[in-house]
Amino acid sequence: MNQPRIDLPTRLLKHMLPWRNAATWRIAFSGGLDSTVLLHLLVTLSQRQPLPALSAIHVHHGLQAVAEAWPDHCRSVCAALGVPLDVVSVQVPPGASVERAARDARYAAFVAAIHSNEVLLTAQHRDDQAETLLFRLLRGAGVRGLAAMPRQRPLGRGHLLRPLLDVSRVELEAYARQHGLSWIEDPSNDDHRYARNYLRQRVFPVLAEQWPQASATLARSAAHMGEAQGLLDDLARIDLAQAATEGAFDWLGLQSLALAPLRALSPARQRNALSHWLAPMTLLPDSDHWSGWDSLRDAADDARPIWRLAGGELHRAAGRVWWLSDHWLCSLPGTVDWADPTVALSLPDNGRVVLSGTPPAGPLCVRYRQGGEVLALAGRGHRDLKRLLNEKGVPAFVRGRLPLLYQGQQLLAVANLAGLDAQADGSWQLIWTPGNQDLGLS
Repeated sequence: MNQPRIDLPTRLLKHMLPWRNAATWRIAFSGGLDSTVLLHLLVTLSQRQPLPALSAIHVHHGLQAVAEAWPDHCRSVCAALGVPLDVVSVQVPPGASVERAARDARYAAFVAAIHSNEVLLTAQHRDDQAETLLFRLLRGAGVRGLAAMPRQRPLGRGHLLRPLLDVSRVELEAYARQHGLSWIEDPSNDDHRYARNYLRQRVFPVLAEQWPQASATLARSAAHMGEAQGLLDDLARIDLAQAATEGAFDWLGLQSLALAPLRALSPARQRNALSHWLAPMTLLPDSDHWSGWDSLRDAADDARPIWRLAGGELHRAAGRVWWLSDHWLCSLPGTVDWADPTVALSLPDNGRVVLSGTPPAGPLCVRYRQGGEVLALAGRGHRDLKRLLNEKGVPAFVRGRLPLLYQGQQLLAVANLAGLDAQADGSWQLIWTPGNQDLGLS
């Protein structure tokens, strides 16, 4: 005997139960069929039982003349349902992929709009998930890509949820007709130059003729891939825990890993661990560009290998791999005068320095290493700075950024290096606080 079909509002509520304590449920409302049904479902649920406050956000891309009427349509729908609406206009930069650029602009608007303890709900459904899987399969994606769209993930200060991923487009259309809903038909959906439109209108109908459950089956495969990716993430965390040891230069505030534990892994586990580690910081390389990691890992001990990625650079030094981005890749000025050494000195693109204790008399300045510097040390006489940095094992990428304290042409101290950073009598010490990298925004 067939089980009775659970109605859409009940199925939706099942996925939303863990988020009942959110401050707001915000609906990404394009005005199309999918988001119109989602909005109506949530309003229906809110009339049955207490839910978080509902609001909607419409992102206006301005890519088509016909789209100028869409914000007014969305305002009308939301007003009829009693849901506040924000309309956000964005600029889509020209480029090779209008789809990608529009998506990036849209999600940037979502990130800016979402607040702490808020949830953004988007209306992607089971057919969208199947199309995403097939699209990424044709592009040669790995397990992470073939997991397609996750049901939930962090977004800005809140979370993104896709509560309709187990609902088909046919079910959404039936619901819309049953409730007399009106929605926008985007004419660009008929443009087969866009890959997703081609898959939706030319490929999937043919697949469905032979395999009627193709969309459901592909969506199920995406769920399997998501589970597999979860296991790979667990393995990455285990492997990274072995490499996330303390180092002598942790005070730099940089992300780094010990190289030896990574080398002990198989190449596939190395790539898996590094992908997990790099994902919050940069776009990941495709399979053809992982040779950069091989070159960095296998370079001679006295080499200074660099692997350049979209969001920064991976360096190898002092038995570790280091992630550098933002100001760490900026050039530095030659000299920064220190007019009042009793207060902290801000260094352009290089944090700040302070002199603890009683500063030496006379005009002071901060410079950076050019080569040939000599430092006078108590009991050791004058020593070449390069040799001193070698003794300390200072990573190559740090040497040109270490603040050097000068009085006239005399080098007095090198910040943060024990034995080199203070007056011999202990009357003062030069302390450098490097600026932090901007992590997790890629």
